[in-house]
Amino acid sequence: MKTQKRKNCPEEYNISFIRKDLNLFVNLSGHFSLQNLMVFRSEINREIYKQKLESVTIDFSGVCYLDSAAALALVQIEKGAAHQNIQCRLINLNDKSKGIFSVIREDALIDLPSQLEKLQDGFMYNLIERRKLPASTEKTQDNFIFRLVERRGLPNQSGKYYKDFIWQIWQTSVQIAKDFAKFVTFIGELMVAFLYIIRHPKSLRGKDVLFYIRRAGVDGLPIVAMIGLLMGLIIAFMSFLQFKMVGANIYVPSLVSFAMIKELGPIMTAILVAGRSCSAFAAEIGTMMVNEEVDALHTMGFEPIRFLAVPKVIATVIVVPILTVYADLFGIVGGLIIGVTSLDLTLKTYVTQSMKTIQIFDIVTSIIKAAVFAGLISAIGCQRGFQVRSGAQDVGKFTTSAVVMAIFMIVVADSIFAIMFYYIK
Repeated sequence: MKTQKRKNCPEEYNISFIRKDLNLFVNLSGHFSLQNLMVFRSEINREIYKQKLESVTIDFSGVCYLDSAAALALVQIEKGAAHQNIQCRLINLNDKSKGIFSVIREDALIDLPSQLEKLQDGFMYNLIERRKLPASTEKTQDNFIFRLVERRGLPNQSGKYYKDFIWQIWQTSVQIAKDFAKFVTFIGELMVAFLYIIRHPKSLRGKDVLFYIRRAGVDGLPIVAMIGLLMGLIIAFMSFLQFKMVGANIYVPSLVSFAMIKELGPIMTAILVAGRSCSAFAAEIGTMMVNEEVDALHTMGFEPIRFLAVPKVIATVIVVPILTVYADLFGIVGGLIIGVTSLDLTLKTYVTQSMKTIQIFDIVTSIIKAAVFAGLISAIGCQRGFQVRSGAQDVGKFTTSAVVMAIFMIVVADSIFAIMFYYIK
């Protein structure tokens, strides 16, 4: 954005400074643009920081041309002066110049991440973006156009980064608290939707539930079987290397069976489902949000959570415990392969040792954990999908966030279950 250039506007600029006690008056005239930005900003900064000041007044009455880059630089100068407790005023702005200044977001000058860089004028500048773009329609001295977007030109100050670090910790903590509150709110809305379906069973879309059972469960059987088999092989082989030193090879089947059923089966299956289904749920609902299909559901009188989220949650809670049992079985089979081929154990011996270790309590708790993990995975995926607002970038952002959050919650829930089942047993 730029002001319309007057016919009699000179290509050069002129800056005059008048000091009265602790007050500085800066009179601008002429042409202010990206081409002379570095020079005039350096001159003004140098004059402001030359001596202690109480106020700076910048007069725009003589400015005949001003573009958005120059306006941004002047706003940075104003913010820099305010940071030094110097009152800065911009006066005699025409309507077009006021329009340019009105589109510059002040919070963008403060909140965006930056990189500190010292330029030729001796001042430290926080550069947000610096790109070299080939000049297609305009030739410059270096055949490049430099696009500079700078936050603030200030001398380097001690303690600034420490304050920024504390502020970032505070912002992150607030964001985590907000995300947790939003998730709890979504869980509440999901519970209300489940209660409605219990009272009105015919409102449940059975075909959607079967569709997601196939997609989250049946389509995931091959990868779950392969990972379970490999996990059993690895655990059996690594434990064999240690047990053979003390002649305790007979305990390898017990270790493999206990580890797979108690911990590795549920948590491994949950992580696989989080990578496959949680991301798919978030991307699917997020794309519908971008295409305004969710708004269309609202308009037609459908409740989006009941229409979109509930079938996914029910399907995931059904299939993940089944996949967990499936993974446990293939993990034990993987240990059996190592036991028979490397430990000289018979099939009967391996199965007998495994049966001695496995208890009904362990199987039941494994299935309970898998069901809870499934609920967390599907709820997080749907909730992140509903948070998407605009664009493919938002879809990717919240899809990634859904998978990371799901895995984190799986680990947290597993830790809680480990302590809880220890005292129950």
